[in-house]
Amino acid sequence: MQIAMGKKVKWSWSSAIIGAASAVAATALISAKPKDPTFHLISINLTSLKLNLPLLDAEVLLTVHVTNPNIAPIDYSSTSMSIFYEGSLLGSAQVQAGSQPPRSCQLLRLPARLHGLQLAHHAKRFLQDVTRREMVLDASVDIAGIARVMWWDHNFKVHVDSHVTVDPVFLDVIDQESTSELEVFTTAAA
Repeated sequence: MQIAMGKKVKWSWSSAIIGAASAVAATALISAKPKDPTFHLISINLTSLKLNLPLLDAEVLLTVHVTNPNIAPIDYSSTSMSIFYEGSLLGSAQVQAGSQPPRSCQLLRLPARLHGLQLAHHAKRFLQDVTRREMVLDASVDIAGIARVMWWDHNFKVHVDSHVTVDPVFLDVIDQESTSELEVFTTAAA
């Protein structure tokens, strides 16, 4: 028994357990708040050139580092990433369906095809970029899937926008900025 301000206070184990459980639950809710995944382009490798008279199309392999910072594993469906040059659709990369464990990093290898016709439409700008050895590409993708938290499945969608500066001669990644926006649906519709 303790005395506080002249009053007797009775210690209660049940109150202490309820208080500790409340603190643990609050901490779990704060750490369970969904966080946006991160995407980082590691490399671009030319795999082949395809003659598409009168131009050439390039097939490349994009290596992307993806981080899932959340406490839930995810399964995602296949989709296509659009790649833009000077505001025009230059090509696309295929994202295969897959999964990623919680709080993990993973490398994705995305085959992409870049259309020579679009570069031809911007020939003057492209030649300037080759001379400067800096070319700016933009990419956009929506990835949908399911995150499993305990026994509940939550549908989600991630929208990713990337702004990448590459060396058009050696295909080195010079600089990049990616933003992602995660939306979690509490109902079955996604």
